[in-house]
Amino acid sequence: MAAGLALVGSEGDARADEARAIEGLIGTGDFREALSRCAKAYAMPLGRLCMAFTGSQAESEELVQETLLAAFDAFPQYRAEGSVRAWLFGIARRLCGRHTELRARREARLRLVHDTRPRPDASELAAERERAERARAALSRLKPSEREAVVLRFEAGLSFKEVAIACGIDEAAARKRVSRALSRLRADLGEE
Repeated sequence: MAAGLALVGSEGDARADEARAIEGLIGTGDFREALSRCAKAYAMPLGRLCMAFTGSQAESEELVQETLLAAFDAFPQYRAEGSVRAWLFGIARRLCGRHTELRARREARLRLVHDTRPRPDASELAAERERAERARAALSRLKPSEREAVVLRFEAGLSFKEVAIACGIDEAAARKRVSRALSRLRADLGEE
């Protein structure tokens, strides 16, 4: 057990060392190397976050690339007020929000023309899809600020402090947003 805890601790130390190295590269103006290291260290978690927002692998991959390019452009203004990770997740959150809003508008216009969603034959697949749609619908009915906070907390695995940094609020407000979102989701989905 102690060996397992040591492994987790050393893994956390390695992540902290990588974050400090990236901040150092940004501070010295070596933006290309900083971008490369950000991509290696954070592309997968950013992809999971974008996937949670969009539900599409292709869109999430595109949004990760857009996030990294936006970060590269913003490196000169980076102030190191929080972790690089939280800063990147904040950029991804904003890009995903814009993307999701535009997609919703586009889909609403398309539904006016016709709705041709395929219906799966297998009852198990249909039930799974229905649960996923109910969850997405419940998420979409949340206030955008609450939806972002709960997705950042549980899908991206950010701490409340990192959620606060990513959303530009204090930690208490981040906790409150996540708590309200969970309460509304439970009520909407009929769970205790």
